[in-house]
Amino acid sequence: MSDTDGIVLLKRSRIRRAAEVLARAFHDDPLYRTVLPEEARRPGRLAWLMARMLRYGLLHGHVYTTEAVEGVACWLPPGHARLTAADIVRSGLYAIPLRLGFGAYRRLTAFTGYSEPIRHRCVPEPHWYLMLLGVDPPCQGQGIGGRLIWPVLDRAEGNGVACYLETEKEENVRFYGRYGFRPAEAGREPRYGVHTWGLLRPAEQST
Repeated sequence: MSDTDGIVLLKRSRIRRAAEVLARAFHDDPLYRTVLPEEARRPGRLAWLMARMLRYGLLHGHVYTTEAVEGVACWLPPGHARLTAADIVRSGLYAIPLRLGFGAYRRLTAFTGYSEPIRHRCVPEPHWYLMLLGVDPPCQGQGIGGRLIWPVLDRAEGNGVACYLETEKEENVRFYGRYGFRPAEAGREPRYGVHTWGLLRPAEQST
């Protein structure tokens, strides 16, 4: 039985705190080490990027946290996983080249250009997309990550809809495996060498 005790929807007033939590959670992630290689400047820049991603999530998806904002899960529902020009403006993502630098923008778009076709191959049908899941490092290992994703897993099961995510850490493959996700495709982005696993929780799991 799923455990969602203490899980709440993120309020816009708490975006900054949630973004800082995600910045700490993803500080050593291979993708963001590549996109933002200057370690001393990464926390602030990564928090800025996470805040804009959360804004997009609040516009079109479901963003869950705990009452103390110990972690964050950002889900995009079926039909909302592709950014439009209006979404980029409204969320503030248009400012990435100016705030993070054109090098970071180039590296980030290289990755998205590589990962999006993987997702379309793995799950061409409408699906829930886990855009972000991160837990503050001091709070990891307490089951918070699993509780954060259960609200949408329950909903997807009830509606017979697949769930999908990407990860750049091999240990995360085992973590998500506990919640029904299985590797659907894996590969290495050719320009910068970031290894990516596409993980799928099939719709038929709930039928």
